[in-house]
Amino acid sequence: MDVVIAGGHGQIALILERLLADEGHAVRGLIRNPDHVADLEEAGATAVLADLEEADVDALAETIGSADAIVFAAGAGPGSGAQRKWTLDYAGAVKLMEVARRNGIDRYVIVSSTGADPEAEDDGGFGTYLRAKGQADLKLAQSGLSYTIVRPGRLTDAAPTGAVDTSSGKGEIPRADVAAVLAEVLDTPGTSGHTFEVVSGDAPIVDAIARLASES
Repeated sequence: MDVVIAGGHGQIALILERLLADEGHAVRGLIRNPDHVADLEEAGATAVLADLEEADVDALAETIGSADAIVFAAGAGPGSGAQRKWTLDYAGAVKLMEVARRNGIDRYVIVSSTGADPEAEDDGGFGTYLRAKGQADLKLAQSGLSYTIVRPGRLTDAAPTGAVDTSSGKGEIPRADVAAVLAEVLDTPGTSGHTFEVVSGDAPIVDAIARLASES
């Protein structure tokens, strides 16, 4: 596959890039800071300079061109203000949905969050984050694209366990396990149309994603 990852220098994205590159996939990571190019190259990805907040759909479509899948792993981050949650977590994701439609990229996987809710209180803090994420998820589900919405629990930097729970949504999960889940989702066509929460658990990731796919 040729996979484009938005937020290419994020912690989850860098791990995912390595996983996909090791599997023989072509990986491009969208970044806005040229100082991050070397980090992506070290992970086995090609760095593509693109500012999701500043660039319009036409420019992004030209920059990205053809691909087999888009993974939206970008995020404004916990220290950002409310405006960036809307311009990146929501609007950035929606721009790439339009790019996907224009460029014939059917597969779109988004990293959302447990608790994402399009009707969450727009309180300027965490509620705004959950609302922006929820609104982006809703747009994706209505986009006509072959989508998967992955909603991790609280992210940690702990060592990966390789085992998850996709039923409760309560708990935490290492970023490396989220990356492994995303890689497995991309490798499993039956996950299209699914929205699921994921935290650490007892089921090997391959088995957990296969079980989800069987529910299609």
